Amino acid sequence: MNATEPTRLAAAPLRGARLDLEPLRPDHAAELADALADPALHAFVGGAPLTEPELRARHARMLAGSPDPAVSWCNWVLRLRGSGEAVGTVQATVGPEGAEIAWVVGTPWQGRGLAREAAVALSDWLRSRGVPALVAHVHPDHHASAAVAAAAGLAPTEVLQDGERRWQWAR
Repeated sequence: MNATEPTRLAAAPLRGARLDLEPLRPDHAAELADALADPALHAFVGGAPLTEPELRARHARMLAGSPDPAVSWCNWVLRLRGSGEAVGTVQATVGPEGAEIAWVVGTPWQGRGLAREAAVALSDWLRSRGVPALVAHVHPDHHASAAVAAAAGLAPTEVLQDGERRWQWAR
């Protein structure tokens, strides 16, 4: 992958030790509306939990893809292998220069290393596809997300954007 060729990746099923990362579908909206319903999830990023219809519409837009043919939107639902519960999401916006990644795990499942497991699986998958750089933005006070970014191989930079620190990895 280089800056002159369009990046065209599609989310593929991924596995962690305890999680299956399932490519996002519109029908995941009901499960995710429940799993991500806690307003506390928005303490650092703002906004409020989306309702099932709002999530369904958002998923449809995401699955339609980026209007830029050089950019891929890849999104996964995190599913606990033992119970089959949807517990969160990970995403990557992939372009010629690299990928911006993000993760969220519902409040009831936090503190178990699931975000770490998912972010590492996602980062490893992106690197295996030749993505040259990974970036995440983490609020300076969100220590759990900083730990997830570090586990995924990203390092903090001095760059702040909209109150969040840029973390990055590059070949």
